[in-house]
Amino acid sequence: MEGTGSRRPSPSGKVVQPSGDVRLSLLSAFELTSAGERVTLPVPAQRLLAFVALRDRPVLRTYAAETLWLHSTEKHACGSLRSALWRLRVRGNRLVEITGGRLRLEPRVGVDVRKLVGWARSVLDAPEGSGAELAGAGGVGDVVFGDLLPDWYDDWLVVERERLRELRVRALERVCQRLTAVGSFGAAIEAALAAVDAEPLRESAHRCLIGVYLAEGNQVEALRGYRTYRDLLHHDLALEPSGRMEEMICGIGGR
Repeated sequence: MEGTGSRRPSPSGKVVQPSGDVRLSLLSAFELTSAGERVTLPVPAQRLLAFVALRDRPVLRTYAAETLWLHSTEKHACGSLRSALWRLRVRGNRLVEITGGRLRLEPRVGVDVRKLVGWARSVLDAPEGSGAELAGAGGVGDVVFGDLLPDWYDDWLVVERERLRELRVRALERVCQRLTAVGSFGAAIEAALAAVDAEPLRESAHRCLIGVYLAEGNQVEALRGYRTYRDLLHHDLALEPSGRMEEMICGIGGR
């Protein structure tokens, strides 16, 4: 998924809004706005718009129909698709373009998922030593967070949801590591906590958090973070932290 605007997000975590006045939110909940006003769509039209917005290239009409109306006959699925497309109009303009039997999101529609993906990729692709840029650019809160349509249970969303969560957490861990390296501990903790919140059982996220505490000489918080994760892991999965995490806190007494 690529950003729709002419400017890409920078490794700083600052996200640049694409041009146009139509905004589609798929993180935390579905919301469509035009010129700042909320637009109400029927559920089938919402599902189609989200499906197309999550693809980085045009998709065949037949593929969209078969995926979204999986348990319908071909004729009924195609009819449902036509109905949903007809309803995807805002002030007389289509939100989904149809060209050569393929569907794609109208370029002026800004999508929060695409902004988040652009930010994460820019962080992961940034060269080593870019921590100073991150440190001077503000907190992680400049980036949009939230799971992808968490109240939707469509099968086609499962892989997309997990892929987005993994990409976001990896980017947050990278931000934390680079901010820690340049001594921007407050912002690094913010990034680590965001990663832990997204994936509470992910050890690498907890190691990032503990690493920040150790780097700033805060052994008490590092030990508390270790114990919190150890107890959570044991309670939920009956597992113990890895040897790598144990090595991080081996020099702290009273574990």
